[in-house]
Amino acid sequence: MTSKPLQLGVIGLGRAFVLMLPTFRLDERVQLVAAYDPRPSARDQFQRDFGGRVYESARDLCSSPDIEAVYIASPHLNHCEHAIEAARGAKHALVEKPMAISIDDALRMLKAFDTSGQHLIVGPCHSFDAPVLKAREIIASGAIGRVRMIHALNCTDFLYRPRRPEELRTEDGGGVIFSQGVHQIDIVRLLCGDRANQVSAMTGAWDPARPTEGAYSAILTFDSGAFASLTYSGYAHFDSDIWQGCIGELGQRKDLKDYGRARKALANVKTPQAESDLKETRTYGADGNEPKVARHHEHFGPVIVFGDCGDIRIAPEGVHLYNDSNVEFVASPFEHPRADVISGLWSAIRNQAPPPQTGAWGLASLEICHAIIESSRSQQPIALKHQIGLTS
Repeated sequence: MTSKPLQLGVIGLGRAFVLMLPTFRLDERVQLVAAYDPRPSARDQFQRDFGGRVYESARDLCSSPDIEAVYIASPHLNHCEHAIEAARGAKHALVEKPMAISIDDALRMLKAFDTSGQHLIVGPCHSFDAPVLKAREIIASGAIGRVRMIHALNCTDFLYRPRRPEELRTEDGGGVIFSQGVHQIDIVRLLCGDRANQVSAMTGAWDPARPTEGAYSAILTFDSGAFASLTYSGYAHFDSDIWQGCIGELGQRKDLKDYGRARKALANVKTPQAESDLKETRTYGADGNEPKVARHHEHFGPVIVFGDCGDIRIAPEGVHLYNDSNVEFVASPFEHPRADVISGLWSAIRNQAPPPQTGAWGLASLEICHAIIESSRSQQPIALKHQIGLTS
């Protein structure tokens, strides 16, 4: 190692933090030194596991001189408040996607970090996945010529995992678009590399008991003339991981006997409070909820890039490259889960070389989330105005 580990504080010890735990435990470039969560039990668990300081407010954590950067994993509605606290405390921030719910809040976050001079990075998102980054590298080399079209598809059980009430209200960032659509949006934007300019979309909210968007299909167009189709269903029927070698989103091999598990778990849940309590069992501090360490890269369903002289199919182990005369597989060596997220944070803070997924990038993806909803409601294409490309 060329420098000491990043001294990292955590705001929010919920499910998102649980999913990052294997990364934090395995990557020597980061050290967890502090945490804030409103639950005393979670704070106590953090002290037992990491020996760091715990705080009773985000402001107190962000005021600590011993912290270099903050990982913001609080609920969506709190991202803006907590990011601004980080900026005020002169801390770099890695904020979970989506960076905010409203465009106005995202703009406030950008202003706060522009003023502080600190780095704001939005993730972890699947545009950090090593095979996606390898595909971007191949595209940049000119191996498939100009990108013409991208197809992204994912079918999961997302809507039937236990939720708090606000996670089933679109206006509070609930549903699949803000939590899941942003992954597809980030991936196709990174692969195309150019600025998006328009969205046409339809959404589906088909279960009255879970009255938020559970599915969408969108066409995203770019200044280069390329276009991307993005389709997602979280209704827990067809599982597109079967097309990814039965490797799940988090890089773990799936047992097909587990089909229907999400819906079955909700079958005996009768009240919103009971569902919230069930979700609590998946957060930090609950016994046995930490995911097993993955042996494959994470992914977000089948993604195919179509170019002038070749196509790319992204898989959990790497990239399949199809050109005019042959097929080639380009492997992406696996180190540990989400290593490239830490690489992005490390490079930004230690080397002043931030990844593409900056705050401005997060704003552009958030705008597309809103445009998908607006286009479906108005039955009209929506023009975009907050977009950036890789060279913007």
